Amino acid sequence: MPEKNKVNLWALSDLRTPWSIFVVATLRIADHISAGKNEINEIAAAADCDADALHRVLNHLVECGVFQQTAPGRFAMNEAAQGLLDPSQRIGLDLNGIGGRMANAWGTLLSYVRTGAPAYQEVFGLPFFEDIETHPEIAESFDDLIGPVGHGWPNPHFEISGGWEKVRSVADVGGGTGAMLAGILKLHHHLHGILIDRPHAVARAAEIFKDAGVAGRVTTAEQSFFDPLPPGADLYLLKSVLDDWPDREAITILSRCAAAAHPYGRVVLLSGVYPDGTPQGLTIVNVLLGGKNRTLTEFKLLARKAGLEVSSAGQQASGYYVVECRPA
Repeated sequence: MPEKNKVNLWALSDLRTPWSIFVVATLRIADHISAGKNEINEIAAAADCDADALHRVLNHLVECGVFQQTAPGRFAMNEAAQGLLDPSQRIGLDLNGIGGRMANAWGTLLSYVRTGAPAYQEVFGLPFFEDIETHPEIAESFDDLIGPVGHGWPNPHFEISGGWEKVRSVADVGGGTGAMLAGILKLHHHLHGILIDRPHAVARAAEIFKDAGVAGRVTTAEQSFFDPLPPGADLYLLKSVLDDWPDREAITILSRCAAAAHPYGRVVLLSGVYPDGTPQGLTIVNVLLGGKNRTLTEFKLLARKAGLEVSSAGQQASGYYVVECRPA
């Protein structure tokens, strides 16, 4: 019998479409068309690019269902193209910002697969976080991508063992521009928060805390989470942090949390750990940073090396798989 649904490897490996989308997003082609510039020469002039080359890109995208060609050389928006106007989508597609870093990092996939280590520096000269610290405009777009602009407002609803009533302070370790911490403080009015992250991220958090009405209940620590953390908080939160790092760095982060939480605090993870048997896929985080998600059994081994013991773990109605640890 003939093979059904035969996979076309050439189609799967064709890079024209993704790169065409990156290019039109970077050049703000959808913005120009939405502003009334429909003819290819005027679109190209507005975008400061070559009309013939842009025409070829747009023709291809029309074939893929992005944009419409209403007449030869005249283009219009359609539903798919509207997505290019959405800041939450465009931020990851702009080749001049973090989108360019992520797109070009895929070129290091072969080195990553061969070694298991990120090869980001092969393209950009420095490891990822050193690179964005050197380029403030990239750091800003990265903070936007992982913050409310790119990922939306995070869900602050999760339960902890024993309830929140006895918790007085929460330290959000690697909390970016503070959206998650702001949500937690709005939800639990008795809490004090500590935001711990790089200086440029913490500086941008002030407006988020002010808008949320929690600025009076927050202090900040402009530092790396590889350095000793402010001690004495009741709860040290790691959300979307540990899965960014290989085992050695993950143990260091957990060790810093364990030392700061000792003897009576706890460490809570909201991402990066999953039930045993969960399939592990390939993400941009693996390629950029060499990070990885871990099963609960794998994580318990790391936690013990860092001076922590897992006290509870489970799926919650909020969608989070919540893991709690106590200093050993």
